[in-house]
Amino acid sequence: MGAHTHFEPYVQLVDVTDEAALIAWGGFHLGEHAGGWRAERTGETFGARSEPRGRAVVEVVDGDGVIVGRTVTDEANHAWVKGLRPATTYRYRVLVDGEPWGAGERFDWAPGTLGAAWRPLDQRLRTHAGGSQPDPVTFLAVGDFGVGIASGADGMRQLAVARTMQRLADAFDIRFVVGLGDSIYHGPGGPQDATGAFDEDWWLTFFQPYRYLFDHLPFYPTAGNHDSSDTEASDDREQLEDNLYLRSRFGPREEAGRASIDPGLFYRLRVGSLLELVCVDTTWGAERGLHWFDEPGQRGWLERTLASSDAVWQVPFSHHPAYCAGPNHESMPEQLQRLVPLYRRHGVRLLLHGHEHNFQHGQVDELQYVVSGAGGKLDERTPVGLAEAGTLSWAAVPHCLLVHVTPDRLVVIPYGPTPPGATPVPVARRRPDGTVTHEPITVPLH
Repeated sequence: MGAHTHFEPYVQLVDVTDEAALIAWGGFHLGEHAGGWRAERTGETFGARSEPRGRAVVEVVDGDGVIVGRTVTDEANHAWVKGLRPATTYRYRVLVDGEPWGAGERFDWAPGTLGAAWRPLDQRLRTHAGGSQPDPVTFLAVGDFGVGIASGADGMRQLAVARTMQRLADAFDIRFVVGLGDSIYHGPGGPQDATGAFDEDWWLTFFQPYRYLFDHLPFYPTAGNHDSSDTEASDDREQLEDNLYLRSRFGPREEAGRASIDPGLFYRLRVGSLLELVCVDTTWGAERGLHWFDEPGQRGWLERTLASSDAVWQVPFSHHPAYCAGPNHESMPEQLQRLVPLYRRHGVRLLLHGHEHNFQHGQVDELQYVVSGAGGKLDERTPVGLAEAGTLSWAAVPHCLLVHVTPDRLVVIPYGPTPPGATPVPVARRRPDGTVTHEPITVPLH
């Protein structure tokens, strides 16, 4: 590594289907400054718009080392590999101009410095089950996390929750990660640098904290108010689209009716016959006062999606909560009026949200919901609208969610921050009557 500059390569398993995988490679130019190492602004070094780094060969191999899929490109730093079998574990490799990408000495961020990479890359992938396969699924979910791990107390919380996610991924058969919005808050200058519109903004907010998750687990995002122009003067949606390859992933699905991404971000993720996740964009639309889910084309897509699914569990997820006890945000009337009746009509049992910087679990009639908006941000105040929101339990603790999907139930367990060398512990939640529960949240099918 040079004395003052360094290029750090990354690989990313962007997406999988039941028969294909989207794999990407790139990196960040790092420079040493008085306050420590930071990513330099050198143009597009990661994402769909980045300049090709050479002739790339992407190969997927089975357990016997046989190449079962191969793609060659000199036009991009990402590629789909097709012809894979459903519900099958493989390994992948990326060679650029004949050399393995990221195979040399690697470095990870540490406070004020760069240290030797703390673990090897895990270039493994598992395809989703086919539509008729009743394959139990376990996944992680996290919201409001993209603060940057060098950003004071928020950053330390993000790092501790990222450590929890890594430990859980090591302990369970995790298939993917669901993002509940606010993937990127600001640039390397901290909260006053309110932008995520450049690649260097993403190094410590996204790629470094989750480096050893996204090398083998796809990340499925939704748009939050900090990912768009809802809250910031800078609209980060274009960079979200670029660094998470939204058009490469969901453009083909849009043609097949499985996504609607222009405008907004709406898509369905089918995993076997048990689970279909439905991403709903709850940010403001082109006209102030209306949300993207109010746009007629998106509304029609959402109605068709909910009506046509034969999955055992259909779980919509969005950034803004339909029901919320606060203390900073109330329930969202637009969703209660225009989305919740649609969910009820089609038998939805669980909603996943972010936005409020705490944990909340509630139930209104047969519809349960979880608010998980403390992957980095945290509001320690007590919620004020517990009765109105149907709150069953809450906690002001940084956390992520572990979600188990089986034929007869969904089980959701919030896990708190994990110190170095420790084991993840479920969050102790407070009920409205003041008693404490550690019990998993169980959503029965009937």
